[in-house]
Amino acid sequence: MFIAIIQARMGSTRLPNKVMKEVLGKPLIAYLLERVSTSKHIGEIIVATTTNSEDDILSKYVSSLGYHVFRGSENDVLSRYYNAYLTLNLKENINGIIRITGDCPLFESDICDELIEFYNKEKADHVYLSPKFAEGLDCDIFSPKLLKLAFDNAMLPSEREHVTLYFNKLDIKQLLLDNSRDDSKYRLTIDEPEDYIVIKSIIENLENLNKKLTFNNVKSFLDSNPDVFKINSRIIRNEGLIKSIEEESN
Repeated sequence: MFIAIIQARMGSTRLPNKVMKEVLGKPLIAYLLERVSTSKHIGEIIVATTTNSEDDILSKYVSSLGYHVFRGSENDVLSRYYNAYLTLNLKENINGIIRITGDCPLFESDICDELIEFYNKEKADHVYLSPKFAEGLDCDIFSPKLLKLAFDNAMLPSEREHVTLYFNKLDIKQLLLDNSRDDSKYRLTIDEPEDYIVIKSIIENLENLNKKLTFNNVKSFLDSNPDVFKINSRIIRNEGLIKSIEEESN
């Protein structure tokens, strides 16, 4: 059995309340949860948010949809993940934990399922997507044993904030799932005001065209509408991780 833990919070400095921003009357976190729930292999989904009062509305909304919620540390995301995993208290053996961030409303469950099958086939400790996949389709998978190892031993603030960063210090089997094409130019995450404009335009236009929110349809829309594509194309990928590492090196 595989479980998905989605880290999400309202307190973004660049785009406050981003996961609860609405498109067509529905919060973006609902789009993400619906898409994760279509996975063939994910048995349980839990949203891991913070104990901050500003996340009360997120916690209440996710619970109203019938999903598990765990509330923990804002900055120690690693502890949030580990304790979220423990609270599920599942009787079945957990083959792997799928890490998903709440800023990916156009998450593609088919790609995640492909990654799960890759993880099983290779008997890996940690697998993740190549940067040749579009930003915003992100997910990676690791074992509960590896999560506990990181929780017990990671010391740097960057390693506590970025859940899988400590893994790079270990002698483990980490594998990258490559993409047959380079889709790295497409940005489907939501971290800046420009991102929201793009995501809103994609969802509204595909709805008007009566087309499903598949990545191929999203890509066709952006290719046909370069004015929309350009809106957030200047933003650096993984900006938050880069900033954390740079701050520690100074």
